[in-house]
Amino acid sequence: MVCSIEITEKPQLNDPVLIEGLPGIGFVANIAALHLISELKAKKFAEIVSSSFQDFAILTQDGSPRAPLNELYYVKREDGERDLIIWYGNTQALTTPGQYELCGKVLDVAADLGCRFAVSLGGFKKEEVKGVPSLYCAASDEATVQEALGLGDVKVMVGHIFGIAGLVVGLCRLRGWRAFALLVDTVGMVPDAEATGVALGALGRFLGLPVDLSRVDVAVDETKRVLESFGLIHNLGEEKKKEDDALRWYV
Repeated sequence: MVCSIEITEKPQLNDPVLIEGLPGIGFVANIAALHLISELKAKKFAEIVSSSFQDFAILTQDGSPRAPLNELYYVKREDGERDLIIWYGNTQALTTPGQYELCGKVLDVAADLGCRFAVSLGGFKKEEVKGVPSLYCAASDEATVQEALGLGDVKVMVGHIFGIAGLVVGLCRLRGWRAFALLVDTVGMVPDAEATGVALGALGRFLGLPVDLSRVDVAVDETKRVLESFGLIHNLGEEKKKEDDALRWYV
């Protein structure tokens, strides 16, 4: 297995928090990460490629390729609070070993920058969502569970969290880090702005960071564009019955 990270800058960060933002159910994490990168003017400092990523590239209208890719960004906060590392990408790894390798290498990079706390985001698939989507949490330890529960109307997640959102929490625990996952009710595999807003609201309260949600639709539109270019939305619409196998890395 090959997972390579090209680091272009090693920022000096203040006790940073890693925020995971890869594609998953409702694309909650993906939209949230893209929104934070835009609103906070995050700076890219690393690119990640893996032999476990999807095995194709998309050619854009000008002929340039769009490849499966993950990226790391950083935000230095002027208010003196904890800085951020944002993990964004257009794919997760497609195999279990690939997921472990990808997550482990990202945690290694974050650790080298002084990070010992991670937050993963995702959707919790429901057949129907009425009213404000519910928010659930899972964490590396009891103290962190209580911290997550204090972010609002949050329930403890019971069951399995597949994919990178669950793996981040599990591997952080093994490393002695603290971590929690925030999962929001969503109806399925389409970009969900409302669920993303709920997740961003809770994340903002945890970070002590006001998050302007007025431009979330911009991140939603960009996410849709990327998904359509990779054929993900089209494939899910036509092959819904195969989604668990075809997109097993989603959360």
